[in-house]
Amino acid sequence: MRKLAALLIIFSVLLFTHCGESPKQKAEPVEIADATDASGDADEDLQSPLKIALGKKLFFDPILSRDSSVSCASCHIPAYAFSDTSALSTGVGGLKTERNSPSLVNIALHPYFMREGGNPSLEVQVFVPLEGENEMHLPMGMAIDRLKQDESYTKLFKEAFGKEPNAFGITRSLAAYERTILGGSTRYDQFLDGDAQALTALERHGYELFTSDELNCSKCHEGGMLSNFAFENNGTKSKYEDRGRARLTLQTEDEGKFKTPSLRNVALTAPYMFDGSFKTLGEVVDHYAAGGQGHPNQSELLNGFELEQEDRRALIAFMESLTEEQLYLP
Repeated sequence: MRKLAALLIIFSVLLFTHCGESPKQKAEPVEIADATDASGDADEDLQSPLKIALGKKLFFDPILSRDSSVSCASCHIPAYAFSDTSALSTGVGGLKTERNSPSLVNIALHPYFMREGGNPSLEVQVFVPLEGENEMHLPMGMAIDRLKQDESYTKLFKEAFGKEPNAFGITRSLAAYERTILGGSTRYDQFLDGDAQALTALERHGYELFTSDELNCSKCHEGGMLSNFAFENNGTKSKYEDRGRARLTLQTEDEGKFKTPSLRNVALTAPYMFDGSFKTLGEVVDHYAAGGQGHPNQSELLNGFELEQEDRRALIAFMESLTEEQLYLP
């Protein structure tokens, strides 16, 4: 497997290719080239080692939660591809989050953030868990005051940003660290890179099913990232209490639509769906085979299908091959 050297996927292929093209023609292994390229002042290195180290410390420190009980890593556990093992994560005071916590692996390569796509950057996204009442519930001003009272953090902020703790430094350092949570070492990547034997015969059969017109999986889960990042209603509910993208757009036609998740490391990130309602990959396969629950906005790609038991096993085996052999962390 080729080295992951500077950090960007050949990502325009994933974002801008037409959904109807064969994924066998456009799928590319994840290539790290420039994913840590953060926007900012020309003279400002937002991915410096000092900023990344500060962001990593903040990510794992419960100091950013109101009662100092949870950190970013409480909901995004490294051993599970930076996702959670619970349907809904636990925030301050034992409160449950509104949605399932997604994996953060390769989050730098996403075009927008949150399941309804409401945040344009990792920096802006920081405010959501930080100030969310069911998550860390700490207003930014209180977070800044708390960090200023900590001599070690004051020192680290001055070294990284030349200033005492402030909102710019908190959001930029956390985003800088999150941009380093990268993976491109799955056997699927090796397979796409030309090693036909990287997948077993069963997994290759699962890949053929996954990319077939009958199952339609790769129409949404395409390319090296295994997502087109479009917003779809995948029919998990006949009525949605969580309105999905309609929260943002206020449009009825967006009811129940959520950003298509990447399937990389999917074997590690159970339970599944925006609310964690499916416990296993087998339940996910069975849901799509049944054709969904028929919500008015349900994607037209969900038509249901029939699988022999061996085919079902092969499809799940392929998804299990999407697990990183290692992550590239600072």
